[in-house]
Amino acid sequence: MTAAVVSQPACARDTLSRPAEGLGLLYDATLCIGCKACVAACKEANGNPPEFSTADHLWDTPLDTSGYTFNLIKMYRNGTMETKDAEVNGFAFMKTSCMHCADPSCVSACPVSAMTKDPVTGIVAYEASACVGCRYCVVACPFGIPKYQYDSPTGKIGKCELCRHRYKDGHYSACAEVCPTGATLYGKTTDLLAEAKRRIALKPGSLTRYPRGKIGGPDQSYEAAVGNYLPHVYGETEYGGTQVLKLSAVTFEKVGMPDLPPKSSAATSETIQHTLYGGLVMPLVVLGALSFIAKKNVHDEDDSAANASGEK
Repeated sequence: MTAAVVSQPACARDTLSRPAEGLGLLYDATLCIGCKACVAACKEANGNPPEFSTADHLWDTPLDTSGYTFNLIKMYRNGTMETKDAEVNGFAFMKTSCMHCADPSCVSACPVSAMTKDPVTGIVAYEASACVGCRYCVVACPFGIPKYQYDSPTGKIGKCELCRHRYKDGHYSACAEVCPTGATLYGKTTDLLAEAKRRIALKPGSLTRYPRGKIGGPDQSYEAAVGNYLPHVYGETEYGGTQVLKLSAVTFEKVGMPDLPPKSSAATSETIQHTLYGGLVMPLVVLGALSFIAKKNVHDEDDSAANASGEK
């Protein structure tokens, strides 16, 4: 006797959570002075060449992240630009780099596991030797972060990996190491989230101490006035949560951050895929389509042959 095949319904999976020991960054736009030391440090740490957007080619002037620019400071401008961190007649800065999502779409979309998420650190890493250049990760990311190096003879993806290659030498993310104001801070995401909420709870204009570099590292803190923060830590819940968190005094959409739901699309897309393939729906649809095309082509050839013989 042959055992009966029982079809099990595919279950929708939940959005994955950040690892308890996950590492990340806290970017505070109110502390950023737009010096772009982080951009230069990132280029040096990753051995990336300059990119030019001006005719003179004197300075590294990338306009967006790319396969060779993993971190960039962008600027919001409005009206007269008189006041920093003001939405009207003001200006503000925003850091653009990989968010290291708790449930990353790039990892879910990659068919060969070139994109992976470390189960302990939560860092979304890329392995060029496994990559087949399909660029599914580029399309899947809601932040537009993975970028393909089109001028490379082998072709590969470029993105921030939190400088994981520097950890063995006692270093951490170069952007946080060099930031003079602590606008970019490195540490465990749980500690960074607590620090972000501490700042939001403070009275604007009051004095507080801001850490620099790395939470838990040597004390490099300094005293400064508290900014007029929005009561929102970007990345706490967006897209299922990210390990890079952000604070701003200007609406996040206006400084270029997408308005995302609290559920990662990876959970939805994988559920749909498992449902279709689990019930053999997709293979049957494909087989039916191929059969229809094959029969149609055969009929067309038979009709053509019959017409040809009739003409004779």
